[in-house]
Amino acid sequence: MTDTTDHRIRKIVIVGGGTAGWMTAAAMAKLLGRDFADITLVESDDIGIVGVGEATIPQIGIYNRMLGLDEDEFVRKTQGSFKLGIQFVDWGRKGHTYFHPFGPFGVDMEGVSFHAYWQRLHLAGDPHRLEDYSLQAVAAAENRFMRAIDAGRSPLSRIAYAFHFDAGLYARFLRGFAEERGVVRREGKIVDVEQRAEDGFIQAVKLESGERIEGELFIDCSGFRGLLIEQTLKTGYEDWTRWLPCDRAAAVPCESVPTFTPYTRSTARDAGWQWRIPLQHRTGNGYVYSSDHISDDQAAETLLANLDGKPLADPRFLRFVTGRRKQAWVKNVVAIGLSSGFIEPLESTSIHLIQSGVAKLMQMFPDKRFEPADRERFNRMTQVETEQVRDFIILHYHLTERDDTPFWDRCRTMDVPDSLKEKYRLFEGYGRIFRENDELFNDTSWMAVMVGQGLKARGYDPVADVLSLDETRARLAEIRRVMRTSADYMPLQTEFIRNNCAAG
Repeated sequence: MTDTTDHRIRKIVIVGGGTAGWMTAAAMAKLLGRDFADITLVESDDIGIVGVGEATIPQIGIYNRMLGLDEDEFVRKTQGSFKLGIQFVDWGRKGHTYFHPFGPFGVDMEGVSFHAYWQRLHLAGDPHRLEDYSLQAVAAAENRFMRAIDAGRSPLSRIAYAFHFDAGLYARFLRGFAEERGVVRREGKIVDVEQRAEDGFIQAVKLESGERIEGELFIDCSGFRGLLIEQTLKTGYEDWTRWLPCDRAAAVPCESVPTFTPYTRSTARDAGWQWRIPLQHRTGNGYVYSSDHISDDQAAETLLANLDGKPLADPRFLRFVTGRRKQAWVKNVVAIGLSSGFIEPLESTSIHLIQSGVAKLMQMFPDKRFEPADRERFNRMTQVETEQVRDFIILHYHLTERDDTPFWDRCRTMDVPDSLKEKYRLFEGYGRIFRENDELFNDTSWMAVMVGQGLKARGYDPVADVLSLDETRARLAEIRRVMRTSADYMPLQTEFIRNNCAAG
């Protein structure tokens, strides 16, 4: 017999603002429309947001297009800049730099991966770097940027990029978007969480003011503490510190430089690494480090000694434990963002994991019956995704020749997950990389970091012999020429921003 009862969720409560809360609110307001359900976001001005996640990856373009954002307005209002990839300094060994670009290396030929041809030439002694075959890497080295244009088969038709932006301004921008579409913001600290006696489902949160806010679906965007998912529902946390030992960050903005880079820079330090994220009005900087290997004062001293310009504030310190919540969806609570777990910001994945969590929730949006199969699939998909990202981040630490400090010696000699060991074995044989189940980082990313960190293959994919060595050399030389010519066509990023999306 068909159940004709109206089980539709009518009240959605988002606990916490910041990037996670307002990304969730904006997406729900856009996709569900004004009349589907009441959406309330609860946040307190007295509770600071982390607000250091200022770099993204190209998948954010999907989110922006879903919202229908005007990209120039978005960049202007967030004091943003563009990002073609990440530069890694001193990671594989001191004095060595490599670039992880967005977009592919070269072009596949005769049905064979470009990576196989490059590996063949590399083993034959060809001196050209992998980066010479990436438009993004070649352009980034000269601070050039433009959006893709209609240029036929030219790489200028396929320019992959992401953004740097001020996370506080981004949250404010999305708040305006969400409120225009009916999301109601409630100011105040939550002092109590009410659960149904019969099944433990959350039924309301109570504010310090005495206001009680009822809901049927709760989204926990309360950050590391996990007010609902952990403090109330006791989900449990899987700690990944044995693989990712950094547990602190010191962050400080500094004055911007006149010509700023269209890429994020990550510089390995004695006990972790330092980020540099250029915005229009300032440069974001931070030192992610292990408290077992350096003190907070020493970290701040190192950070302040390695800035491009005058600091604009005192360093702010954050504490975290890398890992994931054992379940991101429990009962009628879904954790999004830091409340669901944290993988340090080395490859700018935090904002993407917010976006991905929201997308999965919308794909499996519940009604009041909260089907267990939906929750189980959501949790399984979240676990797989975060573990795949975890392995990619571990790769940077583990594949290093550095033994000059106790921190790097520990990273170099640690045991790594079996899933990552398999990636190593496949590459070490014939330079092969396989993307598993649409994992976030594709073969280009794995290739860039494995080669950049110094992993070597004994051979190359035999099918690369479909072209003679001379033909392979000639074709790769032509690809390098096209990348160089294309990059020369691109303006400086500062010029592009000045003409299109400069903040007032």
